Amino acid sequence: MNRLNIVTLGTKDIVKAYEFYKKLGFDTSIRGEEANPDIIFFKNEGTKIALFPLEELAKDVNKENPPSISNGFSFPGFTLAYNGKSNKEVDEIMSMAESAGAKIVKKPQKTDWGGYSGYFTDLDGYYWEVAYGECWEFDDSNMLIVKDEEK
Repeated sequence: MNRLNIVTLGTKDIVKAYEFYKKLGFDTSIRGEEANPDIIFFKNEGTKIALFPLEELAKDVNKENPPSISNGFSFPGFTLAYNGKSNKEVDEIMSMAESAGAKIVKKPQKTDWGGYSGYFTDLDGYYWEVAYGECWEFDDSNMLIVKDEEK
């Protein structure tokens, strides 16, 4: 098992989340009715993202005893990332996210690892990092190439 195919985000309002991500430029595919979709898949390059109603996702994990759902914006213990190809692209994506309704939690800035990065939360409180590193390389599918560290 050496791949991740889909990251499914539980969302409190699947229609609003869909509209938010469309404003960010994501191409999507809806299963069910557009006014009340069952699930939404993103047609992005690389690992796929899906939106699914939060309570239904919890029931999918365990129908008899679903995990508890926090109504606040607590840190979920993971972040999602968009890797840009320039500082300018990072700024553009962050501006686009804010215009779509995201909350900017860290404006783009130079990092201690030598890059340029900022964070926003989407409508359901998921944290997205938008970052650029001068030494980054991408493959033909626009996936970040992660090389072994030289020793």
